[in-house]
Amino acid sequence: LQLVESGGGLVQPGGSLRLSCAASGSTLDYYHIGWYRQAPGKEREGVTCISGSDGSTYYADSVKGRFTISRDDAKNTVYLQMNSLKPEDTAVYHCNTAPHAVWDWGQGTQVTVSS
Repeated sequence: LQLVESGGGLVQPGGSLRLSCAASGSTLDYYHIGWYRQAPGKEREGVTCISGSDGSTYYADSVKGRFTISRDDAKNTVYLQMNSLKPEDTAVYHCNTAPHAVWDWGQGTQVTVSS
């Protein structure tokens, strides 16, 4: 299975981005999928995940109310809508299984929030 993240970029504080996580080589059906991020000099952290069974979601306190995770199993893709972005959201964003990442990490997508 290969994961490809996309949709990152440079955005001003308060702006929005929509990230995509597309899988090839296997289906995402029934897997719990999470978005993780790693800022420079920091450990990778999980920020949100979505259940593969009932679509329930979890958000870290730092992103609650600003980020929304969703999935389209027909397109084998998981999305992350990020609103009200803050400079501290700057990081490389990855997707993987949750709560523990078991697949090889993709390249990730860089999100930079700066004025």
